[in-house]
Amino acid sequence: MSDANSAPAQHKPRPLIDLLVSIVIPSIILMKLSGEAQLGAANALILALALPVGWGVFELVQYRKFNFIAALGVVSVLLTGGIGLLQLDNKWLAIKEAAVPGVLGLAVLISTRTRYPLIRTMLYNEKVINVALVQERLQERGLVEIFNLRLLRATYFLAGTFFFSSAMNYILAKWIVTSPAGTEAFNEQLGQMTLVSYPMIAIPSMVMMMGILFYLWRTIHGLTGLAMEEIMAQQKG
Repeated sequence: MSDANSAPAQHKPRPLIDLLVSIVIPSIILMKLSGEAQLGAANALILALALPVGWGVFELVQYRKFNFIAALGVVSVLLTGGIGLLQLDNKWLAIKEAAVPGVLGLAVLISTRTRYPLIRTMLYNEKVINVALVQERLQERGLVEIFNLRLLRATYFLAGTFFFSSAMNYILAKWIVTSPAGTEAFNEQLGQMTLVSYPMIAIPSMVMMMGILFYLWRTIHGLTGLAMEEIMAQQKG
């Protein structure tokens, strides 16, 4: 009984809460509460950035599972806070915005030289694909090497989505955030950039991810003959 009670909770995606806590509410705080008559530029920035950081830490404690991408997101938020509170040149914001997805893209490429390619963590994993059945069928047909080559191609596509985000983040930051860091105008523009980045960057990146997942499914289906319901992981409960 005690072992069951102490087991970490199963993570359940909550995209609406993630969107509200990480993007919508912080953006509103930055745009509406940064004036001296409200919280002030520094306090509004601290409060806005505390929400996604707090949510990330809560999820880490709740599910007891380290997530490299989530951790990088928390570091990104802390760097944004440092740029604003230390009143650094806002060119560093553009560099930071480009660096985070750029690092992920490089990590994806570098991981192809290791035993643990990141595409297996992000897309080709037991939560998305019935990996055991797929590998069994590939081995039966002697097509493991061909599949690995196509998985490598999908890895390059995945890295490309991060490099796309990197370039778009830099352009968006340079275009929108033009006021000096530490000012009310800087906070307002930071909030605008956060809101605009979702439809302009996050959604296209999500569509590209779905395209890569479709490519994987089509590849697996073509090599193994498995149907969609056999390829996709079965959700328990």
